[in-house]
Amino acid sequence: MRAAARRYGAREAVVEGRTRVGYRELGERVERAAAACVAAGLEPGDRVAIWAPNTLDWIVAALGAVTAGGVLVPLNTRFKGAEAAYVLQRTRARLLFVTGTFLGTSYVASLRRATAEGLGDGPLPGLAHLREVVVLARDAPAGFRTWEGFLAGGGDVPRAAVRARAALVGPGSPSDITFTSGTTGHPKGAVITHQQTLRVYTVWSELAGLDEGDRYLIVNPFFHTFGYKAGIIACLLRGATMIPQPVFSVETALAHIAAERVSVLPGPPTLHRSILDHPARHQHDLSALRLVVTGAAVVPLELVERMRAELKVGTVLTAYGLTEASGTVTMCRRTDPAEVIAGTSGRAIPGTEVKVVAADGAPQPPGEPGEVLVRGYHVMSGYFEEPEETAQAITPGGWLRTGDVGVLDPDGNLRITDRIKDMFIVGGFNAYPAEIEQLLTRHPDIAEVAVVGVPDARLGEAGKAFAVRHEGASVTAGDLIAWARREMANYKVPREVEFVPALPRNAGGKVLKTRLRPGTGRGAGP
Repeated sequence: MRAAARRYGAREAVVEGRTRVGYRELGERVERAAAACVAAGLEPGDRVAIWAPNTLDWIVAALGAVTAGGVLVPLNTRFKGAEAAYVLQRTRARLLFVTGTFLGTSYVASLRRATAEGLGDGPLPGLAHLREVVVLARDAPAGFRTWEGFLAGGGDVPRAAVRARAALVGPGSPSDITFTSGTTGHPKGAVITHQQTLRVYTVWSELAGLDEGDRYLIVNPFFHTFGYKAGIIACLLRGATMIPQPVFSVETALAHIAAERVSVLPGPPTLHRSILDHPARHQHDLSALRLVVTGAAVVPLELVERMRAELKVGTVLTAYGLTEASGTVTMCRRTDPAEVIAGTSGRAIPGTEVKVVAADGAPQPPGEPGEVLVRGYHVMSGYFEEPEETAQAITPGGWLRTGDVGVLDPDGNLRITDRIKDMFIVGGFNAYPAEIEQLLTRHPDIAEVAVVGVPDARLGEAGKAFAVRHEGASVTAGDLIAWARREMANYKVPREVEFVPALPRNAGGKVLKTRLRPGTGRGAGP
């Protein structure tokens, strides 16, 4: 941050409505936030959570926390109170920055309900380690602090003390713990260091061609590795202007692109298709748009060609990554032909090895599918305080098991074909069936359930639940979906429920999801 403030000075760093903040001013705001963290008693290595949408305050709070030596724990804004409380408890977060009311929901009230039965003496009784909750708003309930009040608390901390604290942060110090779920169903926190983050997104920025002066509309959520690191961190490294968008609306995105002369727009294919197909697109000047990076789902060749032909986007790239590998593993190059960009996720980034292996661990030749394994400087040190899960994810030789099935072509381009972990992607968000299934079986009328991803015209994929009712129960599909909306993040909620007398299983008792997926046949037999 200090390097960016020196290098880019008065160049715009963040644009949020009428607020325009230059890099030098952003650096000052971040140091003020870091001073407030120090004044609040934050120690190096303490976890600092942030539960808020894409805003200037998110950027300042997050960078202030890591400047003070904190380890950032971003929380998904679509979480419900219990989901957020789990992560806060799991990491023993010391400090929480939380938005005020967002999309009609009070996040503070949601957390209070989820933690009401605790015995702690902090702001949230159920979270004993949480000593400070800062509401990113002008008003805060009793027992909580406002953002302005929190910042004022750091007024007596000298700049030299902030610089000294920042100097304690080394390349190998953890920078963030980003939670992701797996086949076990419970979220796990991938620990990534400062060095890993900076090196990966220096490479990402170079391969993508992000330049000083680019204007970057950040629609990808900051709580996601890609939104935070390919967004905020990449812009700091290159001197691009961040234009955060808290909620995706195609109308808002079109207005931003035109009014702010947006030149860079990464995001899932659904975002770009919604822009292309919007009936009012031609009423907006989108001529400044020159760089698009996409991924997270299959990218039709037609979409790449339309972005180039209709929007005149000079560079369209696809990429593949996962949280456990700092968010980026492979990328296409700017000179790649359209069919490579649409048909693959590109080649391994420098310093990274990618291989595809059979079930016995033997490398597969080009063209043969197998599990994708990754090794390199950017693979996480492990899941936070989960040695057994870490040992399952990373081989003794340092290879990260991605759980994805892929194929390498003779040039090393990777094409993801399936997901061993059954994960599916809803509008750019990873949805994990095991986690959703655990939540759904809490319903008193549900005996068991299996969730699979099915094609969805708008979102790319969506969840479909195959549920078995308890004997005598009469819960309907609408009832279960409505209940799920109250219990889990919206993208996890199945869009469809089908009740079945029994789930299809193999001889070992494992549910045969291949029988449940579209086009594979379905039944409850052995």
